[in-house]
Formats: sequence, C-alpha cells, structure tokens
Amino acid sequence: MSNTQNTKGSILSFGELLLRICPDGDGQWLAENKLPFFIGGAELNVANALALWDLPARYFTAVPENELTAQILNFLEEKRIDTSAVYRHGNRIGLYYLTRGKDLKHSAVVYDRAGSAFADLKPGMVDWDQVLDGVSWFHFSAICPALSQQAADVCQEVLQAACRKHITISVDLNYRPKLWQYGKRPVEIMPQLVQHADIIMGNVWAAETMLGIEVTPEMHESGQQSIYLKEALFSSERIMDAYPRCRAVANTFRFDAGAGIEYYTALYTGNRFYHSATYTTDTVVDKVGSGDCFMAGLIYGFYQKHDPQQLLDFATAAAWGKLSILGDATTQTVDEVYNTMK
Repeated sequence: MSNTQNTKGSILSFGELLLRICPDGDGQWLAENKLPFFIGGAELNVANALALWDLPARYFTAVPENELTAQILNFLEEKRIDTSAVYRHGNRIGLYYLTRGKDLKHSAVVYDRAGSAFADLKPGMVDWDQVLDGVSWFHFSAICPALSQQAADVCQEVLQAACRKHITISVDLNYRPKLWQYGKRPVEIMPQLVQHADIIMGNVWAAETMLGIEVTPEMHESGQQSIYLKEALFSSERIMDAYPRCRAVANTFRFDAGAGIEYYTALYTGNRFYHSATYTTDTVVDKVGSGDCFMAGLIYGFYQKHDPQQLLDFATAAAWGKLSILGDATTQTVDEVYNTMK
C-alpha cells in the first residue's frame, strides 16, 4: 500500500448523497399517496457499512444549507459516519427514481441530479487538504465523473491532493450508461483518474468500458465460471500492467439464474489470484447496494491487513447478504457476515 506509515486514519468516501424514490411497478403508489424512499449514493453505502463494522468512516458530499439536509446529516452522524467534511452550498439534493425490485442498470432508473449541490461543485471551490486531514484511505467511484466534465475535473483535483498526502485510494468502476451524457465516453475520462488508485474493483465488462481493457469476444456466450475467472485473471494482469500504482484488482460476477441470483468474485493481488465460493439465492429483496457492500468488505479487509482470501470471502458474503436487505445500505454486522460465510 502507498501509505504504510499512516494506515489507521479515517476512511473517506467521496460522492453524491442521493435520495432514491421507489414507485412500485403497478402504479399503486398513486392510489395510496405513498412513495417509499431510501438515502443512497454508492459511496455513502460504503461509508455506512464501514461505520457499522466499527471502522472510522468519514463522508464527503455537497449539500445545500437547509433543514432537510440538517436532518439527513444528523441521521448519518447517529450511524457514526463523520460528516464534518461535508461541503455546504447550492440549492438541492440529487434524486433518482427506481421501480421497486429493479436493478440500477435497468431502464427503470430515472435520474434527477442536474443542478444539485454536488453536480455544481467546481475545481478550486473546496480546500481538499482540510477535507483530507487525518484521512488514510480515500474511496470514490466512476459515478461522479459520469455526471459532467466539471465533476470529472473535481475528481481529478481531489485525487491529486490525496496522492500528495500518500493516502491509499480505491475506486469502484460502476458503470451507469444513463449518466454518461456529456459527450465523453468513460474510456476518455476514467484512465487518468484510475491511475491514482491502489485498489480497483469492478468486473471484466466495466474494465472494458471504462479502461479499454478488452474482453475476449467468445467469452460472452460461455456462461462457464472457469472461463469467466480466467478472463478476470487476464483482465487483472493487464490492469496492473497499465496502472503501476495498482496493488489489487477485484472482479464480481452476478448473474440472474431464473428468479434468483448466482454470485461469485475474484481478487488478484501480490501476483496471486483468489476466488470466492459461489453463492446462489432464489429470493432477492433489493439488488441496489450489493456491489457497494462488496467494496466496503474489500476496504475493511485491506484496512485491517487481513489475508487476501479471508478479505475476499468476507466481502463476498457481505455483498451476497445485502441482496436480502431492503434499501441502499446494508444493516449486516460483522458477526452476521461471518455467519453467512459459514
């Protein structure tokens, strides 16, 4: 890791706080005048898990100064997420709408994020040295730079500040095609951000879309775990070659299996390749936040210096367990994750 001299500072998650509005698929919410919501945002989901698992979680986002955001930040503080770095300006919180039970990659997702406080951040606005004071781990995702060139420039600015402070950096290559609407493809933006990362998480298809690491064409039809894992190893090695700072690459594989889900993961670090057990379930309560839970599990393990197989198994069990929890954030304790592993 890049910050061996400073491993026990706080873990800062950087990203937009969102409210997820959840209409049902049949329009019953109109008749009942009820619209369920959850507090979301991929990076906040990571912070939520880490705080729940007793690690020092800190969160950076931008929100307007009003009573609504005061209540939300108080709620996060009660979950032991340090919100002292949150930047206050602008006029609104971002929203997204997702029909209950659907996936974030699904056409059912509708974003309402334009003009939000986070989307209106500009380079030069935030004192990053102050935000990063006492931080030893910085986490971001590919969702922020998907918003606009301006948001991508802010990401670059904070990543450079984190590098100057020798902070360990992780990135989740989550791909949201509906967000990349400003005339740039992810592969034109993400490589210069990912060059700062020590830990890269995603899957082989995200690595292709975001970083131009091509997937073997005939692999798509295979459906065979051994072929997918071999591709994950090949992709991981190429990422390591392309990004010298990178120390670990993680891949997740989540497939719809009839009404349920098949899930397994892989990790390449220290020139060794590890993979998890395969989990299957017929009952999925909420697909949102499973990948964030896996990312949190990776951070948890690396931060605690667990061995690679152990940390991968923990992260995988946490991600799989999240599929049976309603809402964006996990409610699983460390003990509950370990029970899932058994």
